[in-house]
Amino acid sequence: MEHLLRATARAETRHFWFRGFRAFVTPLLQRAAAGVTDARLLDCGCGTGANVDLLGTFGRAYGFDLTEIGLRIGRQAGRTRLARATVTAAPFPTASFHIVTSFDVLYSLADSDEEAAIAEMFRLLKPGGFAIVNVAAMQVLRGDHSVLSREVRRYSRRELRARMVRAGFIIERLTYTNATLFPVLALARLIQRRRGLRHESEAESEIAVPPEPVNAMMTAVMRLEALWLRAFDAPFGSSLLCLARKPN
Repeated sequence: MEHLLRATARAETRHFWFRGFRAFVTPLLQRAAAGVTDARLLDCGCGTGANVDLLGTFGRAYGFDLTEIGLRIGRQAGRTRLARATVTAAPFPTASFHIVTSFDVLYSLADSDEEAAIAEMFRLLKPGGFAIVNVAAMQVLRGDHSVLSREVRRYSRRELRARMVRAGFIIERLTYTNATLFPVLALARLIQRRRGLRHESEAESEIAVPPEPVNAMMTAVMRLEALWLRAFDAPFGSSLLCLARKPN
């Protein structure tokens, strides 16, 4: 996990994937925060806390993570509202947040811990509050990055829906993302599986920032997809993005 966090910290401000991710998530945050004054937001499993900066544009944002190295990197970057805790037992009162998020965390948890983490998000939300969840999708896309992120599972739309609903959530939006990357990713990860997945220490190239012309072009592609997703759901993609609501 230290390899992933250090590689992520180097890439998350510039890499086209992270730029695209923020473009996908922002409309859901806008929808969740609409009409809320003094919103309180929490990123569950925040890593280095970079997404807490994004959440902070919608209200008072906090984050927590279990990994000491991720929190250290975040604090060195000036992020102060970070705590060390596990997603299965968050150290916050019940019904104390308007919005909670879980970005690329659930897929790395054992089944019992994943269930507990979703239940914690439900507990932490005020009635009528929203959870925004992003997970790895489609088992056919398992590859070197799966090793780097210690991936336990990749979800289908039906699987993620069932797990969120079982915890009590109402699904407001559920779509695949990164659909424009799918053909290239599917071929690359098929090749990776056939030659054997790399060791974690050798898989950091999966998150390396491409040369700037390529990175800029792919950033534009991601932002165009984000515009398209404002109106339509994608039928496939490397991630699943869910907006779920706790009933009033």
